[in-house]
Amino acid sequence: MNKKKNKTVKGFIISLLITLIAGGIYYYMFYPAINIHNMEFWFFLLLLVVVFYVCYSIFNVGLTLEELFNRKKIITNKFNYMKFILIVPILIILIIVINLIFSPLFQSKAYYQRITVDETADFTTEIKEADFNKMPLLDRDSSEKIGDRVMGQMSELVSQFDVSNDYTQINYNDEIVRVTPLEYNGVIKWITNRKNGVKGYIIVNSTNGKAKLVKLDKGMKYVESGLFNENIYRKLQLSYPTFNFDSVNFEIDNEGQPYYIASVVKYVGVGLRREVTGVVILNPINGKSKYYKVEDVPSWVDHVYEADLVLEQVNDWGKYKNGFINSLISQKGVVKSTRGYNYLAMDNDIYLYTGITSVISDESNIGFVLTNMRTKETKFYSVSGAEEYSAMESAKGQVQQMNYTSTFPLLINLNGRPTYLISLKDNANLVKMYAFVDVVDYQKVVVTDSSEGIKKAAENYLTEIGEDVVGENEKEITIYNIKEVTIEGNTYYYFTDENDQKYKVSIKVNKNKLPFINNGDKVTINYSKEGEVISITDIK
Repeated sequence: MNKKKNKTVKGFIISLLITLIAGGIYYYMFYPAINIHNMEFWFFLLLLVVVFYVCYSIFNVGLTLEELFNRKKIITNKFNYMKFILIVPILIILIIVINLIFSPLFQSKAYYQRITVDETADFTTEIKEADFNKMPLLDRDSSEKIGDRVMGQMSELVSQFDVSNDYTQINYNDEIVRVTPLEYNGVIKWITNRKNGVKGYIIVNSTNGKAKLVKLDKGMKYVESGLFNENIYRKLQLSYPTFNFDSVNFEIDNEGQPYYIASVVKYVGVGLRREVTGVVILNPINGKSKYYKVEDVPSWVDHVYEADLVLEQVNDWGKYKNGFINSLISQKGVVKSTRGYNYLAMDNDIYLYTGITSVISDESNIGFVLTNMRTKETKFYSVSGAEEYSAMESAKGQVQQMNYTSTFPLLINLNGRPTYLISLKDNANLVKMYAFVDVVDYQKVVVTDSSEGIKKAAENYLTEIGEDVVGENEKEITIYNIKEVTIEGNTYYYFTDENDQKYKVSIKVNKNKLPFINNGDKVTINYSKEGEVISITDIK
């Protein structure tokens, strides 16, 4: 009897040791959060149960691996370990039941309230006039192309490091830029360079495309390509084992010091209704980190909330406003975000923009939302008009022979009008043209070669649609020599004044007056800026 008892104790101890060793190896490799609301934790726990069950069956009961899954052997064995292995399906069923209780089926109101949306916002009064000096004209793909080119010019680094694909868009000292760190180029390069760390990061100006490699006096030790404890994700999770980490973004502060911003989330049930509670800011050079609650996050941080989380919450807001049943059957008042999004820079913060459309129609938008990526302050602007992809196709259609691709639009306030700004790119992801498309009527579209600059493109658009250009000047002139010219089906008038200054004006600016102007007439004109040929925006 004692011999059998000793065998049972010995089998238990051996099984427990093997389970602890296997669990330790798994935890170090995959580092799941030790948190009952995290699905990965339950998978880890269930894995430990299975490992212990297998080991205990072998070392205590004496089953072979073949006998382990033999039903007759299980039933006839004196140790009824079937009761033990039932823990697995019981835990799975328990998780399913808990998540069902916390699902939209029973808590649609809670899902609707995940994000607070101000629906009283007014586009004309709240969205500032477009400032093209702070406009992110380059998208992620174009920024990556420029960043790779910069890296290719650094012969001493290109063989040792790669460029990360992070390219986080931030507001850096009142400039809109994308930043991304360098990474070790493989295991061998990590071994040979880890003592000095990763020596820099790339910064790309999203407005003018200028890029540079910023070299650091002390290299970054904790990065994504680091191995063992120097991997940034393992470093964060092992430092805060109970935290549920969501996104991890690379950013720099106002002095150019690099940091990783790791969002910390909480769940309801197991993995449901995630919400950001704060961030951990980690210095990749020395590994020091600090947790901040959402309300205490430093103002230089731009990305506290991840884009997919914001879109998920916006869609829940649009879907469950009138309850779960309504979201499936009548769908009264149910709306959703469009298929894409973009970022805007306003008031030293980064905002996510996406259109809002009805679930029963995706051809037009009923409005759009702007969400502050640091505070999650969200406003809905009721501006009916073309859906973004319709505007993109309209822009490409103007130069369809070029086979350019369209970036996802930026929604801007141009002369008080909601307007889509779209970049048209060639096969090399280089911006070749700018397109302005009227949100309300996407047939109003004007494209301009990017070499003329974004401000000139805006002037061309406003001139073509007969709008006055913001910041215009006014003066009276006497017309001396006037000529009518047709360009690509559009009528323009070219003339000079008493000082031999040259002017250009579209017939659309004032079709009732321009055809009747003669040499020697005195007229009052409005124009945006001086130049060899001044573009007139209004004539009286």
